Amino acid sequence: MARHSPLQLHSPLRLWLTRAALVILAAVGGYLVYEFGRIQAGYDLVDAVSDRRAYEQRIDGLDDEIGALKEQIALLETHRDIDREAYREVEASLTELQAKIQEQRDAIAFYRGIVSPADGNKGLRVQDMKLTRGKKEREYNIRLVLVQALKHDRKVTGNVNLTIEGDLDGVEKTFSYAELLPEEAEAVWAFSFRYFQDFNRQVVLPDGFTPQRVNVEVQSRTRSISSIEESFAWTTGQG
Repeated sequence: MARHSPLQLHSPLRLWLTRAALVILAAVGGYLVYEFGRIQAGYDLVDAVSDRRAYEQRIDGLDDEIGALKEQIALLETHRDIDREAYREVEASLTELQAKIQEQRDAIAFYRGIVSPADGNKGLRVQDMKLTRGKKEREYNIRLVLVQALKHDRKVTGNVNLTIEGDLDGVEKTFSYAELLPEEAEAVWAFSFRYFQDFNRQVVLPDGFTPQRVNVEVQSRTRSISSIEESFAWTTGQG
């Protein structure tokens, strides 16, 4: 049986190690050549690392600035919402105040019409007449305010006769107050006052009837106080 010498046994291993060493040397040499080329081109690894750190610090700083700006935006939005709510409250208060002022002006004008009317005429008069829609179909509310102007030494009594003119299916028609009353309503419209009296009455219009005018006759039963008649266009407002 033939024997192999130690040199022959180690020859493959030595060959493999030699090849591995050559591969490593080639890789290291290639990297060195690559780095040498970058250095020749002006690239500095130390400067690159320093620049990278500077960029990372700048990014961190920008992130902090973004966070601060977001907080500032949230704060400004909160202030904006508070300002809007405060503005709405002020606007609502102003509207309410204007409504109260207008209400007081109307009251002053009303009492001035009783004490010292602009035309200087004394006696009975219709201070206000308003029409608004009622809750039911073809139902309307009538608000009538009667006053006794200038002279208030005695109480005036009497009755109101009200008629409504219009067209019924294309034909002229006039209805009396008694003909337009809701069920169980009082047909007699009496008044008795020294300064003024405020009435609220309801009428229900027939189907096919289109109202045009409201005629108000205030009949006085008090001696020396004359009756009056006034006519108003049919105009409805909000109830």
